[in-house]
Amino acid sequence: QAQLVESGGGLVQAGGSLKLSCEASGRIYSSAIMGWFRQAPEKQREFVAGYRWRDGSTYYSDSVKGRFTISRGGVNNLSLQMNSLKPEDTAVYFCARSSQYGATHPAEFRSWGQGTQVTVSS
Repeated sequence: QAQLVESGGGLVQAGGSLKLSCEASGRIYSSAIMGWFRQAPEKQREFVAGYRWRDGSTYYSDSVKGRFTISRGGVNNLSLQMNSLKPEDTAVYFCARSSQYGATHPAEFRSWGQGTQVTVSS
């Protein structure tokens, strides 16, 4: 039952890069699917990327594929490397966990962190 804390957000120019971190206060079990989501003002929470902790398998939303990379940042840390950022990437970014590989709906995830703000200027 790891508690998750996101960090690394900030203000960047379009085309720039940013790396987010999701630190778990407890162990992330090998069976877990870790995910990054984002939520822009007045929009629903949107899936970004998923990671199978056991073997590092990944899956992405079409909107970030080829630009973002989800990876393990440490023993209990999940990272999101964001490159070629666009203004439409502006949102609060959250991490969470699931039990099902391929899950993309927020309702399939639990243990949400508080989020970290990413703002991309034009």
